Amino acid sequence: MELGKKIKQLRFKAGLTQEQLAEKLGIGAQSVSKWENAVAMPDITTLPLLAEVFGVTIDDLFDLTAEQRLNRIENRMDAEEELPADVFLEFESFLKTELSDEKNRKRATELIAYLYWHRMNAEGQKATRYAKEAIIRSPGEKGCQWILGKTGNYAVWDWNINNHSRAIAFYREIAEANPDEALPCMYLIDNLIADHRTDEAERWLDHYSRLKKAHPVMKQVYRAYIALARFDEPSADRIMEELIAEQPENDAVLFEVAQYYALKADYDKAVDCYERSFAVDPRRPRFQDALMGIADIYEIKGEYRNAAKTYDRIIDLLENEWGLTEETDTSVTVAKKEKARLLQKV
Repeated sequence: MELGKKIKQLRFKAGLTQEQLAEKLGIGAQSVSKWENAVAMPDITTLPLLAEVFGVTIDDLFDLTAEQRLNRIENRMDAEEELPADVFLEFESFLKTELSDEKNRKRATELIAYLYWHRMNAEGQKATRYAKEAIIRSPGEKGCQWILGKTGNYAVWDWNINNHSRAIAFYREIAEANPDEALPCMYLIDNLIADHRTDEAERWLDHYSRLKKAHPVMKQVYRAYIALARFDEPSADRIMEELIAEQPENDAVLFEVAQYYALKADYDKAVDCYERSFAVDPRRPRFQDALMGIADIYEIKGEYRNAAKTYDRIIDLLENEWGLTEETDTSVTVAKKEKARLLQKV
């Protein structure tokens, strides 16, 4: 249904004349008449108030399908760093309704998780900013450091806070319930290695290696990380060096080897492997992960100009391979902000 016809229908349902609706909106009655006769369209800034007057959502004004509304929700979260409170509540209400629809349940579940994470991330950035300010003002006092551990991925010394036992229990349950799926097994191994629970990691790696969906590269990569978690660095190095010698043009191998060297703070080797991985990647569009790794390493080394130049490459990738803009996706905005931050350090 056209927007003008929808406005007319909702106006009749609300028992309002064109004059009464216009008064509530603070506009002239002639404007409402033009909308309903498809002579003109409401200004975008009028839509929230129009929806409020009729007691509907903005989406209801356009008679969008459930799939269109789900797409709109996802696209808006991708494009904006923070949602207004009324938009958040509108999205939350709709997604909760869709959880009972068998057809849309899976996607609605994913999107409501994304919605809550999106809000948590926006609030977490604020918490990080103020926690840092508190620490700067009182560097000799213990107050907000724990907040940075929760919101900013800052290291936490206490093992009882820093261990991954709950994540391990969760992924083990999922892996045991779905023994033919590779991803839950990988997530379980990741967390076991992070806690140096290497015997358990090795048993699950044996199971993972037998799966049809197991990634052949990761079978070897995990063995190297298990050796490293056992503090057997020579064995770990040998596994990775053999892997890259066997497949020197495999972008997945090069990327994982770069990750390994970065973890060991062997930054020159890591940058070389990231660059090679990005160069031979046959996919178009390519992902920005390798370039992000390079930028992080340059910043760690204090080479801020090189880090900023790497963000130029990231921006170029996002705009020219992915076709993204600041208006359509926050990743472009974030990349430009990071470049500006780095240039201030030069």
